[in-house]
Amino acid sequence: HSCHAKPQCDTWNRRIYSQQPIRGWEGQPAHVYGEVIHSSVVFLHNNYSEEQSERFLLLFSFHLLILSLDHSREDFIYEGILPVSGLSVRAVSLQPDASHPTHMFEITSAMVDSKVFTCASAGESQRWIQHIEDRRHESMMQPMSPSQCALSYLLPCDENWKREELKKYVMQAPIWNWEGSPIHHMGQPGHISIVHIINTQRQGLQERLMILFPQDLLLLSVDSKRLHIKYEGRLARQSIKAVERSALPGRLEFEAIGELVETLQVSCTCVEDYQAWIFHLHQPDRDSHIIMSQPLPPLVPKLQRN
Repeated sequence: HSCHAKPQCDTWNRRIYSQQPIRGWEGQPAHVYGEVIHSSVVFLHNNYSEEQSERFLLLFSFHLLILSLDHSREDFIYEGILPVSGLSVRAVSLQPDASHPTHMFEITSAMVDSKVFTCASAGESQRWIQHIEDRRHESMMQPMSPSQCALSYLLPCDENWKREELKKYVMQAPIWNWEGSPIHHMGQPGHISIVHIINTQRQGLQERLMILFPQDLLLLSVDSKRLHIKYEGRLARQSIKAVERSALPGRLEFEAIGELVETLQVSCTCVEDYQAWIFHLHQPDRDSHIIMSQPLPPLVPKLQRN
């Protein structure tokens, strides 16, 4: 049942295209994602158990679909779909002796833990790396139009339903320049809003999407066309505290201060938002039983690297 034989792969592609149901699939039918650029059976390496499990990968123009196979029922099982624009890919080897060409490649993204796949040959591994890199480059060159991107509908997030949708969007969208552990390791997002940060070392205001997680405060920026989100830093909640500066209408400002980070002056757009941030960031001691990793000295514009 290997589709290192191309005819087998083509048959499976056709079955998926003809809308054969995929168990556990959530989302648009596979054919909506466009043509299949490349597909093959690979083995997913489990870092903990060292076991390998079979997967069928399909690369579309802008997405990578991961399926597992149930040979007894001749069934596909959905394992995930990833936007290619948010992926990094590289060749890896588990052998200390790197004289042999590697059959393995690794994909990493802000959304999921890194995945290491083993291919039937070094050539096949190289093909995957090349195709994913090509598609990633292509997706950067052909950005979605604002009408295709949910961000433009959800910002400004001035209504409750928009905030809730925006939280979901951030948890699964590609985030450029992401650093540190994947976003789903940060827990459930709490309060979310657009604020303006008055940076002491630069002139003017910087718009930021500020999101509260159980142990972190995450800062993201959004481009002017409302198409892309970019990572701007995260702060351990335990290390910062909000100090009220001005509650005057039109000047709702507080400072986020901490020993290991530069002071951030934050300006809010509405009173409810201002009160919510003051409330959430006023109690620096309540999670103190959680030992946080020691933050490094601050960087501008990155606020802290994990």
